[in-house]
Amino acid sequence: MCGIVGAVSERDVQGILLEGLRRLEYRGYDSAGMAILNGNSAVQRAREVGKVASLAATIESNPLSGYLGIAHTRWATHGEPSQLNAHPHMSGDRLAIVHNGIIENYQALRDELKADGYEFTSQTDTEVVVHLIEKNYRELGSLYDAVKISVTRLRGAYALGVVHADEPDHMVVCREGSPLVVGVGIGENFIASDQLALLPVTDRFMFLEEGDLADIRRDRIDIRDREGVQVERSINRFEHSQDAAEKGEYRHFMLKEINEQPRVIKATMEGRVTESRVLEQALGTGANDLLKDIRHVQIIACGTSYHAGMVARYWIEDLAGVPCSVEVASEFRYRKHVIQKDTLFLC
Repeated sequence: MCGIVGAVSERDVQGILLEGLRRLEYRGYDSAGMAILNGNSAVQRAREVGKVASLAATIESNPLSGYLGIAHTRWATHGEPSQLNAHPHMSGDRLAIVHNGIIENYQALRDELKADGYEFTSQTDTEVVVHLIEKNYRELGSLYDAVKISVTRLRGAYALGVVHADEPDHMVVCREGSPLVVGVGIGENFIASDQLALLPVTDRFMFLEEGDLADIRRDRIDIRDREGVQVERSINRFEHSQDAAEKGEYRHFMLKEINEQPRVIKATMEGRVTESRVLEQALGTGANDLLKDIRHVQIIACGTSYHAGMVARYWIEDLAGVPCSVEVASEFRYRKHVIQKDTLFLC
């Protein structure tokens, strides 16, 4: 999974972004990068293949400094792991973007933008998005409006963080199908793919919902839904241990996750399942009526979730007597389906 971190603050954000990237390492990645506005109408960028430590070494030699920035860890989907394919991506030297997700119609948009004279330096779907936003920014003169109109052209999943040198006091972010959380500070605000990335700087978070578009400033967070209506998202305090984002005594995150499985499963089941039955609060009121006519269960998942689904299939068929299928999401997405009546999807 890709990881996003962003910050707008009254202090230098380089250290905040770098620590955020370190805390996203558990998600897996092949390259990392950072872009910071230095207050002189310029975007500074650094990108490296490999570990966040490689990026940190580059930045130590050539520091980036400023009060607004975005950073990213990339897991390659479009294009090989390389410095050119690493995020942030830019259009010109003034607009930068980080992206988590997959744009399915990127090739059609790429062809359209090439016809308009845009040149591409990477193989990624993300570079299509940054050029599309730049094109609309030229016409509209507002970063918020440019992002708003641009995302209506996108098909697929995305969480975006966008900054522009001409508007150095804020970033514009949005999500559709990929997670994005806003960290709430005092005189500073943040974004990330996972709140664990921001625990050193805040314990207060707002979780953006599908279709949300937000304008993030040091002293203000403006969120609008997909209809353009201003909305308030509740602020939640996160009390989880910061150890969740660290390897601790283990050599790598996978080994840590393997050893944590018994504890995590137990914690997940507590308050939901007794030794003999599933409690009502586990699935919500009305679940019995909703599920009584289910004749088939279809689990759609990726990665470790797919393997968890394979285990769940045995439990569902053994305990509920209901047939269960498990399929990788990327395979399910692009084929013709035969869906039985009264099928429950778990995605």
